[in-house]
Amino acid sequence: METVSTDNAPQAIGPYSQAVKANGFLFCSGQIALNKNGDMVGDDAASQANQVMKNLYEVLIEAGSSFDKVVKTTIYLDNIDNFQTVNEVYASYFERHKPARVTVEVSRLPKDALVEIDCIAII
Repeated sequence: METVSTDNAPQAIGPYSQAVKANGFLFCSGQIALNKNGDMVGDDAASQANQVMKNLYEVLIEAGSSFDKVVKTTIYLDNIDNFQTVNEVYASYFERHKPARVTVEVSRLPKDALVEIDCIAII
């Protein structure tokens, strides 16, 4: 196993890694809408989802992967009414490739974020 870390995405806010490589796979921790300085970006689901996807992109690239190699994502929403809005942002990052996905509503996310997304990719 090998941990992955990039300064182009926010550092972990707890005792975990941005991602871990294992057996040809990359397991990316959930990202919320923090910029690389650790500041929350956006006050609506669309802008936060866009920042989350940018963060995942940076972690994927650092690990030698890409959105085209993502096999599964999980989207956590603080309000399922934001499903369509987040889905539109998400879809713009997966135009050619459609990974498996789960979307769930949760009662609360770290730092009161509106969206969190994690993913599993091949390397």
